[in-house]
Amino acid sequence: MNQMTNKKKVFVTEAIIENINKHSYSKEMGKSKANRKHIVVIGGGFAGLNFARQLFKNKFYDVTLVDKNNYNYFTPLLYQVATGFLEPSAISYPFRKLFKNKEIAFRMASVLRIDTDENLLYLSDGGELNYDLLVFAAGSKTNFFGNEVIQQNAFYIKTIDDALAMRNGLIETMEKASVEQDPFNRKKLLTMVIAGGGPTGVELAGMLAEFKLCLLGMDYPELKNDILQAYLIEGSPNLLAPMSDSSHKEAYRELERLGIEVKLNTQVTHYSNDQVYLSSGHIIEAKTLIWAVGVTANTFEGIAKSSLAKGGRMVTDQYSRVKGYDNVYAIGDIGIQYDDRNYPNGHPQLAQPAIQQGKRLAKNLLLQAGKRNMKPFKYFDRGDMAIIGRRWAVADLFKHRLHLGGLLGLLSWLFIHLISLVNYNNKIKTLYNWLVAYLTHDQVLRMVFRSQNRETKVDKQRKIIQKKGDTIV
Repeated sequence: MNQMTNKKKVFVTEAIIENINKHSYSKEMGKSKANRKHIVVIGGGFAGLNFARQLFKNKFYDVTLVDKNNYNYFTPLLYQVATGFLEPSAISYPFRKLFKNKEIAFRMASVLRIDTDENLLYLSDGGELNYDLLVFAAGSKTNFFGNEVIQQNAFYIKTIDDALAMRNGLIETMEKASVEQDPFNRKKLLTMVIAGGGPTGVELAGMLAEFKLCLLGMDYPELKNDILQAYLIEGSPNLLAPMSDSSHKEAYRELERLGIEVKLNTQVTHYSNDQVYLSSGHIIEAKTLIWAVGVTANTFEGIAKSSLAKGGRMVTDQYSRVKGYDNVYAIGDIGIQYDDRNYPNGHPQLAQPAIQQGKRLAKNLLLQAGKRNMKPFKYFDRGDMAIIGRRWAVADLFKHRLHLGGLLGLLSWLFIHLISLVNYNNKIKTLYNWLVAYLTHDQVLRMVFRSQNRETKVDKQRKIIQKKGDTIV
């Protein structure tokens, strides 16, 4: 009997000790959580997403990513959405799915203003967000160089919304051309001008050429005897200016073979009344102008002008810390670093520098939290590439030491872009769409979706109801 009583006492004592330990552990965890610094990341593109990924389930920081969209998207393939060769969901994926069980918080909002003295963000959803460390990864926007007429009338592609607007516009133009009886107006509808001979402009021109050669007569039998004329206008002496001479020549030759009229050392200066004015003095009668000339950084109220460089980019040190601030960082297109001796004018506003900066900054903050020294950012140039139509691509790899063109260039382009998509869902969808387009010379994604029409209609209905004094539910 005494033995049983003693065993019971031991069991109860152990249970009490276990509860005390659990309570102490929970208390310590609570303290640990309370002591964690809060990092807010503005923007979920290449830089922001790769930064956040390095901090999945980390021990030191709470992380919140803020973005005006609730999804990440793969910008290098936006032009394929704009031309109807890929669907938007093939190159985009929801943040909340990406961050599921990863201990990263997400907030869908735009940043209206930053109070750097109070470490406070004011958001478009009416809320406020405190931070200990702030990371700008908000990227860039299309640069119109102050030309408001072009901004209002040209197509451009920097977001999914831009790509869908352009897809709708191109399809609607074709539909109008198919019923237009006046030869002059029909020719204007079938004339398209692309301003900018960088990768986006060259790849867009290649897609338009494929549409002209393979799909115009198939989709629009009324236009089978007409010619879709596409111009590519570039202000410098070469297409794909940052790439090798071999890539310059191959891109020019291949686009000419596909029927694209290329004009070098020429700029688009004005666009109005369906007329594209060139610096050479020529005027092109065209209903469509696509602007792919360049980008400028997104800017935010609350960041001192003394911290900004040309193009609105935030000046940073070798650790991506913004000039004039101790706890504010900038990575990707929005930042510029002059400390890398190989890039004295700053790194290019491309995906690879953004990805590498995002990863390096996250690793540095973990090093700092562990009382270790941070490492300066050094950009490793993995190369540049561009695809021209469906059968040719150029690639300059390993700091332009290796050039690939034709089939090898095409295979390398396809492989790199496919593995760079954020998850397997995107990879499978994109590969399927590419295979269908390549094997059949066709695609079934050339449809117009007018979400704005419904929203405008609902708004009008609400206003009418409000005037009548009815209650809106």
